[in-house]
Amino acid sequence: MIKYALIMLTGTLIASISQIVLKKAAEKEYPSKLAEYLNPMVIGAYGFFFGASLLAILGYRGVPLSLGPILEATGYIWVAVLGKIFLGEKISKRKALGLLVIIAGIVVAALGA
Repeated sequence: MIKYALIMLTGTLIASISQIVLKKAAEKEYPSKLAEYLNPMVIGAYGFFFGASLLAILGYRGVPLSLGPILEATGYIWVAVLGKIFLGEKISKRKALGLLVIIAGIVVAALGA
């Protein structure tokens, strides 16, 4: 089961990286609406999302359904950390408190699962 949980966590990390790449792509100016959607960053990010979905499906082969959403909740943590590192976003007290609540929920649910 640990192998499949790690597969799901990897997929969640990849999906979070995709969100950061999409946000970086959205910050740029493009000559047209078509160029805004058909550029390598956006297409690559959606490709990574597709791969992350495949990893989630693969992970569910060995992880109980009750544990899947708990593992996927780590995406909120990944996005906050990656946003801080790559986008320079601030983690406010409110956001930090929310992340702590998510982490506590993951721990409580994992101990009960």
